[in-house]
Amino acid sequence: MISSPSDSGRVADAPSDNWVYRALPRGAWPYAQLARWDRPIGWQLLMWPCFWSAALSANVAAAAGTFEWTRFLVHLFLFFLGSVAMRGAGCTYNDLVDHDIDQAVARTRSRPLPSGRVTRRQAKIFMALQALVGLVVLLQFNIFTIGLGVASLLIVAIYPFAKRFTDWPQFFLGMAFSWGALMGWAAEFGNLSIAAVALYIAAIAWTIGYDTIYAHQDKEDDALIGVRSTARLFGEKTRQWLIGLYGLAVLLIALAFFMAGVGIVAWLGLAAAAAMLAWQIRTLDIDDPVQCLALFKFNHIVGFSIFLALAVAIPFA
Repeated sequence: MISSPSDSGRVADAPSDNWVYRALPRGAWPYAQLARWDRPIGWQLLMWPCFWSAALSANVAAAAGTFEWTRFLVHLFLFFLGSVAMRGAGCTYNDLVDHDIDQAVARTRSRPLPSGRVTRRQAKIFMALQALVGLVVLLQFNIFTIGLGVASLLIVAIYPFAKRFTDWPQFFLGMAFSWGALMGWAAEFGNLSIAAVALYIAAIAWTIGYDTIYAHQDKEDDALIGVRSTARLFGEKTRQWLIGLYGLAVLLIALAFFMAGVGIVAWLGLAAAAAMLAWQIRTLDIDDPVQCLALFKFNHIVGFSIFLALAVAIPFA
């Protein structure tokens, strides 16, 4: 008899050698899987717009003579912690909403809820605890940023249902995942600016692009059960759509950089990121699920390169 991933306590679409399985007791594994701790790419992609925005605003503050490294580093730590907590809470909520769908998709039926390794009540309690951590993190910021963070919950609540009523669920994911592009600026200045809004829209376009690549893994199952996605919508024209989406992202990040007056180091980082996005488009094979997952994960490097360039540019602002 061949054992399934759930029999071993693993899930089919996550690495089986992750630190979760080495460091945590077996009883904690299903909760780590609900929070996607065994798949860090999720919180990483949620975190990068926060870090971009914090570093972009830091460049502006440095030019104005109000920048403090301690405040900047504290903000980065809070955004990291908040990204892990809220990504985990969001994934747990998504799994609760998609319980029946996950049972029908080969890649997801070994997850904790459809495999029966946690109950819905246990998942709800765990979701609440993660959200509480996120709230504690949010309360460390100024009043404007707290209000902005609370406002994002409406989009977060809608997203899991989007695949049921629109071919653009990735747009709703983009709005939720990119919210940090507003938060970093707000944390520094207590307001928003054209630069922050341009960065937000850029991150939405980027998110739609990389999540379309990700969604091509499930397009056959999605078609059978009626789940909608930009992968199914774009189909064979995905490469052309990615040129537009990634191109828009680069142009709007450039606008944010121009409005903020960042130095040449930041522009070099953006050029490197643009080259990496172009490479994704050129090499993409939408019928190769393994490659689609690898290209999706590669966007962690894209996000890091933009942040690193902005951070290095701070002393020269």
